[in-house]
Amino acid sequence: MPAQAERLEILYQRLYEHFGPQGWWPGESAFEVVVGAILTQNTNWKNVEKAIFNLKEADLLSLPAMLALPQALLAEYIRPAGYYNIKAGRLRNLLTFIEEEHDAGLDTFFSLPQDELRRQLLAVKGIGPETADSIMLYAAAQPIFVVDTYTHRILLRHDLIDEDTDYHTLQELFMNSFPPDVDQYGEFHALLVRTGNQFCKKTNPRCDICPLNGL
Repeated sequence: MPAQAERLEILYQRLYEHFGPQGWWPGESAFEVVVGAILTQNTNWKNVEKAIFNLKEADLLSLPAMLALPQALLAEYIRPAGYYNIKAGRLRNLLTFIEEEHDAGLDTFFSLPQDELRRQLLAVKGIGPETADSIMLYAAAQPIFVVDTYTHRILLRHDLIDEDTDYHTLQELFMNSFPPDVDQYGEFHALLVRTGNQFCKKTNPRCDICPLNGL
């Protein structure tokens, strides 16, 4: 096993032993995960929960119900998630694509081969690599590693990558170091997010009490 892969394994074990299983993504259905993956762009999860609660309370958390809703009204329901007009447009772009290209069937869409599913997701306006991969991993249960700002920051500070390491290269590092496993990929991503939130902050990191201290 390459040294990098060994260090990633140690990092994973440290975090798992400290935090325990995360149970991420906290969605009750694949559709809810899809919606949450777009709503969580540039905001924290507490705000996403408020927006999803609004949709549930109004019995709107389904593809037909959300598509039938005027975009301006959809934006009001998801207002707590921030950038609500932009996100309403992105939601409509994706849901319209699923309805028109896959007969409104998530199962049909998610049964595509991994490369094709990712290609189609990235072709939808407003869907970038992190959002596409979150949908693939957590909603479609396809083994692909999700990379975010926390991932880059934590690995950079532990000398596992360079400052200019891009999304694809970082994703390959994880996927070449671990066998394809939906549960482990999701667990590792969630642990990195929690570490970034609580310890490896952008400013004033809490290195002295971080579970990765000394690694």
